[in-house]
Amino acid sequence: MKLERTIIVFAAAIVAGAINSIAGGGTLVSFPALIWAGLDPIVANATNTVAISPGALAAMFGLRNRLRGAMRPALILTVPSLMGAITGAVALMVTPSRIFAQLAPYLILAATALFASQELLTRAVPARASLINEQAAEKVSLRWWRAAIAFQFLVAVYGGYFGGGMGILIIAELGMLGFTDIHQVIGVRSFLGSCVNGIASVLFIAHGLVSWRPAAIMTVGQILGGYGGATVAAKLDPKVVRGAVIATGIAMAAALAFN
Repeated sequence: MKLERTIIVFAAAIVAGAINSIAGGGTLVSFPALIWAGLDPIVANATNTVAISPGALAAMFGLRNRLRGAMRPALILTVPSLMGAITGAVALMVTPSRIFAQLAPYLILAATALFASQELLTRAVPARASLINEQAAEKVSLRWWRAAIAFQFLVAVYGGYFGGGMGILIIAELGMLGFTDIHQVIGVRSFLGSCVNGIASVLFIAHGLVSWRPAAIMTVGQILGGYGGATVAAKLDPKVVRGAVIATGIAMAAALAFN
């Protein structure tokens, strides 16, 4: 890449890492930047997935104090995350770039609508147990865990396929399970997102779909933005964070629709 494109890709990665750590949706910035740099849409998506993985880990580390007592339910959702990511990544590799580009805006709008209606949905659910600590996880009925595992599998399929807005779906899922601390939710979402992006990255690398120079540039930027953004997120009002999630989802869908 030329110097000016390298600078823009790096700056986009920093912004995307910060957005991902706060509300999810950093793909709105990073994916179009890679397309602008001249990458094929499928290659750009695979490259973006590889770059996002370390950034999500950095975001989780930035919120490590908020994760205490929340890792047990996160680990329960790890297996469906890995299985779904493999399914989605394989589906991406056999999908024409044109079809992939046409589907993305609609998937993002659906994810945003789900998050926007999260509070309404949870009020309609009878007597849910809170997962604020590991002991409370045992109180959640088997039916709820089955539903959560199935939903997480579908979310991971989408995440392995494209991933833009995946965090919004995970946040909505955790809200349905009883998480009430939005910052803790962000940390768990980063952990599950890392599982999905990590296994998808392995498959993309194995099939030669990653452009390594922009991937390396974006990885560094995502880490810087992810850690810094998570630190800022921990100090924000939860309403601000929720508003950012919804705004990011709408903007992402619009950007992809008119790309």
